[in-house]
Amino acid sequence: MRVGLMFPPGADPGEIPAVARRAEEAGFDFFCCGEHVFFHGPITNAFVGLAAAAGATERIGLLSALTILPVYPAALAAKLVATLATVSRGRFELGVGVGGEHPPEFEAVGVPLAERGRRTDEALEVLARLLAGGRVTFRGEFTTIEDQELQPVPDRRSPVWVGGRRGAAMRRAARHGDGWLPYLVTPRQFAGSLEQVRELAGEHGRRPEDVRGGVYLWSTVDTDGDRARREVVSSVSELYNQDFEGYADRYLLFGTPARVRERLAEYAVAGAESVIFAPACADHERAIDLFATEVLPGIRERGVSRV
Repeated sequence: MRVGLMFPPGADPGEIPAVARRAEEAGFDFFCCGEHVFFHGPITNAFVGLAAAAGATERIGLLSALTILPVYPAALAAKLVATLATVSRGRFELGVGVGGEHPPEFEAVGVPLAERGRRTDEALEVLARLLAGGRVTFRGEFTTIEDQELQPVPDRRSPVWVGGRRGAAMRRAARHGDGWLPYLVTPRQFAGSLEQVRELAGEHGRRPEDVRGGVYLWSTVDTDGDRARREVVSSVSELYNQDFEGYADRYLLFGTPARVRERLAEYAVAGAESVIFAPACADHERAIDLFATEVLPGIRERGVSRV
């Protein structure tokens, strides 16, 4: 099982290099940044944040979790992906979402909210063609490219992870994704959605096993399990500007190191080859250190190998 560390929303972006180095030294397999243009509080831009992380590290993988693809012109997104993949020496993986939780950010960039799914589907096609190299002509609903070549393109294609929870996201992952990355799902829901994505992938002529499973988990770990629950509920409720009290036990990862290890094992049994530990608490530095020292070793000892 690969384990990633999410840069905590609300944290100072100037700390990204230091947190990425800590993640690499602690044995995390990859480091993540999320993004929004506007949201309910401070948040990074994934491309810029991961570029800073790339310059501060040498080995750790880098994942955008998630890039809100429809707010970018498709050709510009392809250029950003190609550049980040190149400067990181092939360590970058692209996580894609359609967004929609905060409509004002779509209005601000001139993208109708109702178009975000179609724009994402088209952009994924554009990215695949441009990043494959060679001259491209493309005439779509939102993108027109006349005999242009993206240069340089990376030697290694960046894997694409598709996030979400609904049917449209599953179909998108089945067609375009190397991985399925839902959030706010139980282990049982995760297993069911991954099975659906793989069945749909087969309908597109792909091998079902080519779509890997990962899960994004808003989390905290604490020696006091009750305090961990209070912290994660408070932090995620503030982040999304809605009350998560009634959803915590199903969708959030929290508790003592032993409880967190057992919950992660449930996701592994459900088919998750990768998990993202996304700290949601006031003292995220302490949570990261406790996860690294008390949870990561336990995951490795269970015999769940890295992929």
